[in-house]
Amino acid sequence: MSLLVVGLSHRSAPVSVLERASLSADAKVKLLHDTLAAEPAVEAAVLATCNRIELYADVDKFHAGVAELSTLLAQHSGVALEELTPYLYVHYEDRAVHHLFSVACGLDSMVVGEGQILGQIKDALALGQELHTAGRLINDLFQQALRVGKRAHSETGIDRAGQSLVTFGLEQLAVHLPVGEWAAGKRALVIGAGSMSSLAAATLARVGVAEVVVANRTAERAERLAEILVASGTGVAARAVPMRAVADELTRVDVVVSCTGATGLVLTADDVLAAVSRGSAPDPAPQTPAGLDLAPAAVSAAAGGSAAAGGSAAAAVELLDAGLVARLAAAAEGGKRLADAGAARTIAAPAEADGCPVGPDGRAALTGVDANSLELHGTWADQGEAAAQRQPRRTTRTHADGTAVRLALLDLAMPRDVDAAVHRIPGVRLVDIESLAEASADAPMAADVDAVRAIVTDEVAAFGAAQRAAHITPTVVALRAMAAEVVAMEVARLDGRVPDLDERQRAEVTQTVRRVVDKLLHAPTVRVKQLASEPGGAGYAEALRELFDLDPQTVASVSQADKNDDPGRAS
Repeated sequence: MSLLVVGLSHRSAPVSVLERASLSADAKVKLLHDTLAAEPAVEAAVLATCNRIELYADVDKFHAGVAELSTLLAQHSGVALEELTPYLYVHYEDRAVHHLFSVACGLDSMVVGEGQILGQIKDALALGQELHTAGRLINDLFQQALRVGKRAHSETGIDRAGQSLVTFGLEQLAVHLPVGEWAAGKRALVIGAGSMSSLAAATLARVGVAEVVVANRTAERAERLAEILVASGTGVAARAVPMRAVADELTRVDVVVSCTGATGLVLTADDVLAAVSRGSAPDPAPQTPAGLDLAPAAVSAAAGGSAAAGGSAAAAVELLDAGLVARLAAAAEGGKRLADAGAARTIAAPAEADGCPVGPDGRAALTGVDANSLELHGTWADQGEAAAQRQPRRTTRTHADGTAVRLALLDLAMPRDVDAAVHRIPGVRLVDIESLAEASADAPMAADVDAVRAIVTDEVAAFGAAQRAAHITPTVVALRAMAAEVVAMEVARLDGRVPDLDERQRAEVTQTVRRVVDKLLHAPTVRVKQLASEPGGAGYAEALRELFDLDPQTVASVSQADKNDDPGRAS
């Protein structure tokens, strides 16, 4: 066995790199074909999820294999090799097996113990079988990984430690509330109709949302998912809409879960800001916050009135968009955030910062503040926010002033579907892969994790022993074939020397010779299989070939015939 895996995951690389290195369906196919075309690899499979990309291959040369697989990952992921290399990890032989078995059990997942990875491993194997890139080793490995994962979930309580990424994401959106209580009666929009989106829709229905709207580029898939939700017995209302209707649906839903295969943003900050603005009840008139000395001329300008009020304050405010001023005045009350076409300004200021013309509490009078000073305030506020971002990050992006959440977004796509800047918009909460990774780092580990690790260790040893024993099988088969040929030649020679033997006598002599040969070979062949199953036992096959002068081509032909057997389908 010369199993090699080269990959990167949420444990080795930042989300920004994973996001850029994601593989499309076509890229997976091309990567597998190119891997087999490369000299060191004879079979391969690719496991690509929202937080990992791994290329498995049976190689005949370790160093050449690492170089080739790393280069191929860089070529097909679109990230330059020199940039990708620091984040790659490499596992070989038993360590590669241990890694995949750990992945299958959910030990290496962002959410420890989640079971969705089993479906992704099954899909990876099915793709390798469909493209004929998965040979005997890859098939055995992935089939066994599926069995190990199922065993871990059935024999331990690892499910108590983990959950699906969807459930974990909804928990982050709900913050301190139970998900069921938080979700009750809400309206949800699910963008995408693939496996992750389908799981999200089913989870939302299970936790009690009142309605699920499914948007997908392929209308048939969206309609099918909506039909399944209606028939699920959860009582949820469900319907499908085209992607062009997403903007309208954003104005009426409370929760959005997005997971598409798009290479660009599906929801920009402008899209979300427009939806939140349209979906909120408009104020009848701009109100002057308590303690804010807003000149009448400024109010008039903010409402779109005439500039005839005059004065330096009115002239300054007229330089700004009326809606911007109205939102600035409203946001100043309570130190809220203000979003302006996707760009944010933090009104609340750090105490140690100085030089801001608006004032540290955000309540200074706008009268007399010119456009340049407001722009200076924006720069000053951004610097304060950048300093805050250098502090330990919060697992869920919330508004410090406790602003009610108008729209909650869960982005499970890689690369991201939702512009990260939407978390700056008042009334919007965003949870994405990056924030989930941060939250999961502090998640408690279940006691059953140790039991799963023990299962993985035992299964790795068993798999290695079976593979090493199987490695010597072609040599043993070739040895017995040679022995049978020797018996046949000696019986033919006996026929020439003793032609008077009848059929019964000839059969008895032949059987006697065969029994002698079998008894002589039995102990050595059984023992060599036992020795070969132990670590370092690969040399016994070579010793057997040398001792009995076996034809290497005969052994190779037996081995090739074994590899060409139908390996079966993913279970």
